[in-house]
Amino acid sequence: MKTKLGLLYGGKSAEHKVSLQTALAVIKALDLEKFEIHPIYINIEGQWIKGPQLTGPIETVKELEFSAGTSLSPVSLAPTLFQASKEEAPLEVIFPLLHGPNGEDGTVQGLLELMNLPYVGNGVLASAAGMDKVIMKNIFAQAGLAQVKYVSFIKSEWEKAKEEACFKVESELGYPCFVKPANLGSSVGISKCRNRAELEEAVVEAFQFDRKIIIEEGVIAREIEVGLLGNDEPECSIAGEIVPKKDFYDYKAKYEDGDTALIIPADITEEEYQQIKEMAIRAFKALDCSGLVRADFFLTKDGRVLINEVNTMPGFTPFSMFPLLWKHSGVEYPQLIERLVQLAKERHAEKQQIKHTF
Repeated sequence: MKTKLGLLYGGKSAEHKVSLQTALAVIKALDLEKFEIHPIYINIEGQWIKGPQLTGPIETVKELEFSAGTSLSPVSLAPTLFQASKEEAPLEVIFPLLHGPNGEDGTVQGLLELMNLPYVGNGVLASAAGMDKVIMKNIFAQAGLAQVKYVSFIKSEWEKAKEEACFKVESELGYPCFVKPANLGSSVGISKCRNRAELEEAVVEAFQFDRKIIIEEGVIAREIEVGLLGNDEPECSIAGEIVPKKDFYDYKAKYEDGDTALIIPADITEEEYQQIKEMAIRAFKALDCSGLVRADFFLTKDGRVLINEVNTMPGFTPFSMFPLLWKHSGVEYPQLIERLVQLAKERHAEKQQIKHTF
């Protein structure tokens, strides 16, 4: 029997195009002998549009950008959106391929929980905490995970006391430092600052994407990443290293011009790998993750391992590290997707055993 798989992609966030690239890559890798593929597109205006079942190959993202004659919403369509028709049963598993707010942050996961549908990836709590870099780092601190120093501000705090905020950054972090929107991924809105003028300019840029920002201490370090796969007992991939040709790994280097080198496996010692692996699994469990996570680390010249962040929905584009890490760990892309679908089914089945009445 084929698995009826719903692919949910697009979204209103600044990472809309990234999501489309991810969806295209996943569709190309799916085995049509094993899966019925039902695309559900969220356009940039937030309309939810259910496309026809895919029965053949898709070559471009344009083929996935369906148009709607009327305004649609998940609220009005929730009872029927995930059904092939009124006569047929709901889709068996939903694969959210959404990046950023309104997709990767627990909102869509909450909808799927209410509908009691199995879905790939992290649940509401892990998705929300993993999206908000400030909350994530606070949880890491509570778990005793070493990380760079950081401060955060909401927009009104910064505007009311800009001088005091700048002084706080300079006294606690110094330069260089990195300014980031708290709730975006894919390196959107990130700036490196070497002085106050650049800091003020970077903050204005970051606040275009979020009402809360995080500012992190700059460190001279290698960027090492691992992939985690599983539910209660996650497996860890081999490590990879990102070597940007630019000053740092920004959105353009990551998705547009490929201006970076991905080295797999990373040239690190076994001791360093074991420390990264142990910290990655601790971070996974601290956030109560499930399904998949990419964990990013800094490895300093003096041998310190610092966790940077985790990504609860890493991209599946041709430039993405997560599937490459697993490929080099012996899990090919199609098998990786099948594992994720199976993990979603297992987690959902476990939840059905929980009593909800007294």
